[in-house]
Amino acid sequence: MAKPVVMPRQGQSVESCIIGKWHKEVGDPVAEGEILFTYETDKAVFDEPAPVAGTLLARFYEEGDDVPCLRNVCVIGAPGEDVSAFASEAASDTAAAPDPASAAPAEAPSSAQKTVQPEPKPQELSGQPQAASPRARSLANRLGMDSLRAIQGRGPEGRILERDVRAAHKDGQIPTPAAARMLENEGRVAVDRSGIGGRVRAADVGEATASGAMAGVAPSIGAVEDRAYTRIRRSIGTAMMASLTGSAQLTLNASFDAEAMLALRARMKAVKEKEKVGSEGTREGIPSVNDWILFAVSRVLSRHPLLNAHGFEDRIRVFESVHLGVAVDTPRGLMVPTVFHADRLGLAGISAQVRALAAQCRSGAIPPDLLQGGTFTVTNLGMFGIESFTPVINPPQTAILGVCAPQTRMRPAVEGCMPLSYTAIPLSLTFDHRAMDGADAARFLQELVNYLNDITANILLDQADTTS
Repeated sequence: MAKPVVMPRQGQSVESCIIGKWHKEVGDPVAEGEILFTYETDKAVFDEPAPVAGTLLARFYEEGDDVPCLRNVCVIGAPGEDVSAFASEAASDTAAAPDPASAAPAEAPSSAQKTVQPEPKPQELSGQPQAASPRARSLANRLGMDSLRAIQGRGPEGRILERDVRAAHKDGQIPTPAAARMLENEGRVAVDRSGIGGRVRAADVGEATASGAMAGVAPSIGAVEDRAYTRIRRSIGTAMMASLTGSAQLTLNASFDAEAMLALRARMKAVKEKEKVGSEGTREGIPSVNDWILFAVSRVLSRHPLLNAHGFEDRIRVFESVHLGVAVDTPRGLMVPTVFHADRLGLAGISAQVRALAAQCRSGAIPPDLLQGGTFTVTNLGMFGIESFTPVINPPQTAILGVCAPQTRMRPAVEGCMPLSYTAIPLSLTFDHRAMDGADAARFLQELVNYLNDITANILLDQADTTS
């Protein structure tokens, strides 16, 4: 019996997903657990496995389509089964058709049925690269197409889809290799198609270019590429614009003495090495500088409720527990997973959770529910050598802490002594002035700096409180 495959709902806040890539064609056999298609939310990318074995009978959406959650995407069953009952109303006009190459050949038209083909009209071609789906490029390579510049894309924002390549190949709307190379250095020109089957020849491009030059057409500026924003990029942009335009943000800067932290971390590393832990295990077993700062924030933040909160137009929602958002750089863009109840975790627990969440973010497999619910965010650009920056609040939170690169500074000289150098780490705290005054934010930052200055004693005290 035919079984539909629906678009999953990845988290309560996700309403639709975009299909990124199909791994199976209509008519392909499918084993249970095989990947049918890849789809993305505004936060992550996921693979959808086949729930049952069978044959892929129909696809109701194509690559680049935005599909509502719980909508039928495709159908698996036995060859010949009727799938019309599963076709979604919104997708019925985009249901995938069988591959033309595998379809039964149509009868050749008789001489009486033949019609005179109209003379090919000048075609406008562009030397600019055009966005195309991976399947479209793969099909073009198999068909020997050297360029996709003559194809009119019918996907989202003009993206070339596989069906566009098939239609263009059928109509002969493909430049010859020589013409394609000439188009690389040309702008948009009207080109006659005088080749066999209506293909564009190099002579057609040359004549069109010469005509344009004589008519005073501006010279080409060279190759450019328009890249459509990904869904996660659009999501980040929307959130940041809403944050900057919907709140009164102000940034305070301070720094702490990192000598005690770095010395303690060095001792921990020495102990690990004595235990003969391998280099990979050593690195994973030692909390990073960012982990130490997260630990300190989780302890200090609980005493400053206005910063551990969500701000709205008419009220502020204060949280008892500290749920730390940690900014993670990924190939798809910035993600902010949440370490829930960080104030109840020790340094090792925070460090382990941050590593696990970062790995899930970079692999694209993190559940969307772990990308929300944070009450305060920490973002670190120190690894890039950034000395100071202004972090933007992650709405609806009321504050965010930025961590900068370590700096070497000099202590004030004491009578009879030479000034000594030390390592300082600058911190940048952005807060929403609607939710608190500058003094409230300053008190938090001051206490955080003091806590980090004496991190060794504070960790020992925290462990003693936990065990007592």
